[in-house]
Amino acid sequence: MSVATVANDRVRLPFTFDVEKMKAEVKTLGMNEFIYYNVIPLRAPAHQVDPSLPFPPPADDYADGSWTEWMNIPALASTPYLTSIIDKFQEHTRVTLVRVLRLAAGNEVKEHTDPTLGLEVERSVVRLTIPILVGKEVDFFLNGTPVPMQPGECWYLRLTDPHKVVNGSTTDRINLTIDMAPNDWLKNLIQKAATND
Repeated sequence: MSVATVANDRVRLPFTFDVEKMKAEVKTLGMNEFIYYNVIPLRAPAHQVDPSLPFPPPADDYADGSWTEWMNIPALASTPYLTSIIDKFQEHTRVTLVRVLRLAAGNEVKEHTDPTLGLEVERSVVRLTIPILVGKEVDFFLNGTPVPMQPGECWYLRLTDPHKVVNGSTTDRINLTIDMAPNDWLKNLIQKAATND
């Protein structure tokens, strides 16, 4: 499969998810006290979810997630709406890592790049971002300019480019991120949405 290229570094995809349902279910996941940054995995390598499973053998390349099987964590069973979002993408491609990411009020994620999170990378996964809770003074900067992500939207961001998050609000920022294999269905979806922007 050839490597896809998209001129846009940010593309809003044609999905909208129920923010109130997502917020309610995230609360049930037990986001405990934390200081700065909090990550709750919802889908992870199978041997981490079920320790009775063998550790996968070493791989030459871990970037695309094919080095292991992936499983939903047991707590996901109590969140049917979040599960349905994951399943929506699983119908079309292989979903690997899924997480809820929380950034505390008044904090930031320093500028960085993720070298294996882009359509342009031969062996990679694509990360889709679904904001759940975003204050008015939360900015996600990609290539130096803010991405106007709103709760319930679904975005492809070219995270191989420099990006950072600044939470200048008085509330936490919470996103759902879903990593998946960039097959033809996903590439066509992103390219069509980019063309329609």
